[in-house]
Amino acid sequence: MRKRVYIGRQLPQEAIDILAEACDYRMWGETDITVPREVLLREIADADGFLAMLSDRVNGELLEVAPKLRTVANMAVGYDNCDVPAMTARKVLLTNTPGVLTETTADLAWALLMAASRRIVEGQKLIEANQWKSWSPMFMVGQDVYGATLGVIGAGQIGSAVARRGKGFDMHILYHNRKPNLELEASTGAQYRDLDSLLRESDFIVFLAPLTQETHGMLGAREFALMKDTAVFVNAARGPVIKELELYEALKKGRPWAAGLDVFETEPIKADHPLLSLPNVVAVPHIGSASRRTRVAMATTAARNLVAALTGQPVPNPVNSEVLSD
Repeated sequence: MRKRVYIGRQLPQEAIDILAEACDYRMWGETDITVPREVLLREIADADGFLAMLSDRVNGELLEVAPKLRTVANMAVGYDNCDVPAMTARKVLLTNTPGVLTETTADLAWALLMAASRRIVEGQKLIEANQWKSWSPMFMVGQDVYGATLGVIGAGQIGSAVARRGKGFDMHILYHNRKPNLELEASTGAQYRDLDSLLRESDFIVFLAPLTQETHGMLGAREFALMKDTAVFVNAARGPVIKELELYEALKKGRPWAAGLDVFETEPIKADHPLLSLPNVVAVPHIGSASRRTRVAMATTAARNLVAALTGQPVPNPVNSEVLSD
């Protein structure tokens, strides 16, 4: 008997084809709107598998209404939207999509770093408002990237990819991580720092650590005050790793100098959020992995994870692999 799968968002056809060969599926019909919770809970009730987005909360409530659920394939590297202990207790396998989005997300983090440091968005808005009067020596001056000091918080795959980009700009690389990354040190000359030292020494600070209990609210007023008044801060990890309103106050005071943000505490962020009123903030709508090639790779990876788990094949990317040994 074919397994039943629910899909939390419209997927590229390549991923649907993989699922259709092995499973019967239903799919939320909207591309840009999260499936309403009441719809998700109704649709998941008889599902064996769920292909979830990072906006879909997989928690005790969902598990309670889905007694047949055996696998959740999260279409993301991070899985902070999933209650892993609760899933493991119910023997529900969780998978993710590591590796396929590393370089694309690093590209976006680097784009934010460059845009914020050279005031790209601010300059475009100035032109659009017809406020560019003439060239002058100190008009729209920004911060130099080449040869500066780059501090990376979270030296996993994406953090390491950002550090490699910094090496190409002849930057001095610092990093903070749960444990030393000897491979990163050997390939880029990166040096480990405790968090406070990294914040004090870096000209550019890029946050790429996953959201965990330890990283939740990791940067607030105290940490921002340690940064240089010329520093550029980039968050391409998860919104809750920083205290947004404290970042807003810090940016108004000029320390850090600017910020580039791809993620927010509440998504989607509202247009009237205080951060968006600041000229020294570059904000984009959580598009770190948003290239056509990468999103197809993420979707097909999630689909293959789900099909493998539901058909008894080796699962490529298990998170709670202990479920498989039970």
